[in-house]
Amino acid sequence: MQLTRSLLESESFKSGISIGVTTPLPERVIQFGEGNFLRAFVDWMLDEMNSRGLFNGSAVLLQPVNQGLVGVLNEQDGLYTLLTRGICDGKPVETRRIVTAVSSGLNPYTDWAAALELMRRPELRVAVSNTTEAGIAYVEEGFTPGECPNSFPAKVTALLYERFKTFGSETERGLIFLPCELIERNGARLREYVLQHAAAWGLPEEFQRWICEANYFLNTLVDRIVPGYPREDAARLAGEFGYEDRLMVAGELFHLWVIEGPAHLSGEVPFAKAGLNVIWTDDMTPYRSRKVRVLNGAHTCSVLAAYLAGLDTVGEMMADAEFGRLVEHAVFKEIVPCLKMDDEQRRSYAAAVLERFQNPFIRHELLSISLNSVSKWKVRVLPSLLDYFDANGKLPSVLTFSLAALIRFYDGVCAGNELRGTRDGQQYPIRDDAPVLEVLGRAWSAHRNDLPTLVAMVLGSEAMWGTDLTRISGMAEAVAGHLQGIVQQGARAAAVAALAS
Repeated sequence: MQLTRSLLESESFKSGISIGVTTPLPERVIQFGEGNFLRAFVDWMLDEMNSRGLFNGSAVLLQPVNQGLVGVLNEQDGLYTLLTRGICDGKPVETRRIVTAVSSGLNPYTDWAAALELMRRPELRVAVSNTTEAGIAYVEEGFTPGECPNSFPAKVTALLYERFKTFGSETERGLIFLPCELIERNGARLREYVLQHAAAWGLPEEFQRWICEANYFLNTLVDRIVPGYPREDAARLAGEFGYEDRLMVAGELFHLWVIEGPAHLSGEVPFAKAGLNVIWTDDMTPYRSRKVRVLNGAHTCSVLAAYLAGLDTVGEMMADAEFGRLVEHAVFKEIVPCLKMDDEQRRSYAAAVLERFQNPFIRHELLSISLNSVSKWKVRVLPSLLDYFDANGKLPSVLTFSLAALIRFYDGVCAGNELRGTRDGQQYPIRDDAPVLEVLGRAWSAHRNDLPTLVAMVLGSEAMWGTDLTRISGMAEAVAGHLQGIVQQGARAAAVAALAS
């Protein structure tokens, strides 16, 4: 049997799974994106608020591209099963829930009229999106009334114009935009491109003022790992549930949504009141820094050395005695102390990150994290290293070691458009921008037998780092020493030495 609303209402349905509100609710949310992340994050949050009687609204999901999941979504009446899996208080935990907060799906390319009709509804208030990082971009295109535009900002402009034509300049009919795309200042960027389209299309100035005065384009930061459809467990779970669910999705227990916007809006979308980890703030900068430096930085400063030492996944790295200690030291001794925010907030977040890294339900390959490691190290690790140096007058041992491990990881031979390194006699791909691969490939080729010169050449590349890292007192010598240890003794022994220094 397929998961549908009629199945939920049947006497034979006895799954033992928690279920959201089953009565029809007003369609108060328009959502651009029907993929795994939004359904395991935003729509689950709507479901939680509805279950507590705090929101009383459902979402209509628009697929952002012509091919999508709305066909399957409508076959299942907007229903799907969410599995949240992770570690809580040191023990594996799994929860199961049938999410009912989605009313339907819509393909705007084949039914643009329905999308326009949705914008004429006075109860509509919230707009959510996840159209990938490339989705929020300005792409020049014309405006043809009655036809669906191609780009996401252009769609938003056309839909808002329909709403403006329906309600005029009534400020209470504006929308609260909560974009989830992983770009900095996502709401401000979306607003900028919407206004750019409105001007390019010659739409009334009164409409452009209404965009600014009645609508809220909020910057947000999302944080939840969503592996997606649990393919390996699907058949077993269908047997346990007693129904087929082609939209089943798995996500981790941890979730965080930081929203930068007026506090009064939190009352309209009361996530926190429903017990969700959603923070409304007038400045999300410290939260973004915390995520980038702790969650992303902990990955970037550890996975390359762990891979060189023979490990393959984050789970294996965290379970390993030496590398688990290396990650913990980097986070709590070298990264967290330099974050400019409340000590309890930063330490509790860091503890949650380490717990998430140990999640047995998520297989996170170290090689997948290694993609574009140079730019990642520059953004995620270098600021922590510099802050530590400024605060303590010395270099942090593990973060400095991580740069040596990066340089060693990039020791490879050309193979088409990539370098290929060697670990235990087996080749691995080194994927990065061509200029980066050229600098590191040339450094290893010219100075393999002179590691201090090799390190000086790499650290001195302002094109890669945005600055000359050899100007940091003792930096080149420290990295060269760590690299010498990796080359002569192996990554594991060098990591242990870094911890002891």
